[in-house]
Amino acid sequence: MDELAGLLDGPRARGAFLLRALLTPPWSLRIEDEAPLTLMLVVRGTAHVLPDGGAPVRLAAGDAAIAPGPGRYTVADPPGTPVRIVIGPGQECTTRYGAPMRQRLARGVRTWGDEASPTTAELLVGTYRVGAEVGRHLLGALPDVAALHGPERDPSVESLAALLHSETGREGPGQEVVLDRLLDLLLIAVLRAWAARRGADAPAWSRAGADPVAGRALRLMHAAPARPWTVAALAAECGCSRAALARRFADRVGEPPMAYLTGLRLAAAADLLREGDETLEAIARRVGYGSPFALSTAFKRVYGLSPARYRRA
Repeated sequence: MDELAGLLDGPRARGAFLLRALLTPPWSLRIEDEAPLTLMLVVRGTAHVLPDGGAPVRLAAGDAAIAPGPGRYTVADPPGTPVRIVIGPGQECTTRYGAPMRQRLARGVRTWGDEASPTTAELLVGTYRVGAEVGRHLLGALPDVAALHGPERDPSVESLAALLHSETGREGPGQEVVLDRLLDLLLIAVLRAWAARRGADAPAWSRAGADPVAGRALRLMHAAPARPWTVAALAAECGCSRAALARRFADRVGEPPMAYLTGLRLAAAADLLREGDETLEAIARRVGYGSPFALSTAFKRVYGLSPARYRRA
């Protein structure tokens, strides 16, 4: 696994919220769901994403935007439209005065909003419910809104968006898993295309692999996360001093090497807890912790749950 693949390896949706939203201008949605990350694609029409305290972003048909949470924001067209609907925690839908709206706006399988008309905008929305399903490195590195506009689109983004749009309106055996995996793939494709087109303004994690020191350290940790790495051991492998490694890594990646390694190990542990039935002791050994207690302590500090509760959830 290369360093960029490792950073983008976080998305692991589990029952993500997928919806086709039909909205006739003027419309305005206030997003207060506290979700860790939402991916929006404009299928038809236009939309404006207005993060609280941030710069507005206009989206046209074919554009995509990633909004990391838990910050609040508004999506509207045109941008000055008074809020009509509030989306709260758990995707609870109400008027701005608190009256329930979900059933009134149901339009079929994972479809919600106004009656279709020639002016109706259509948005495809995918929301991750738990931060651990995305990865804290990505969440911490993204701006208020990461937008991918038409001229920047990648063919893989267009293909995956069309497939997810088609599958969102379907029901069938295993459909939730199909949608989760498609959402993961589309998020990764959008992130990769967005980062590649930022040039000098790209986030540090997208440029770190080109650095001879930070990139080498990233590759070493991803290749063997359970190895008892220290800054000194990494520096020796990279052919530099400990101070040089610590400085270059923090500058390129955005955090110290040992903090990054902890996040990498805990993300691997989270995957093992979700996807298998290995004992905590076996998982601790596989991800580089000396005991189940050490893993549990670190895991709870970062994820807010013990490994056992995380597995049950």
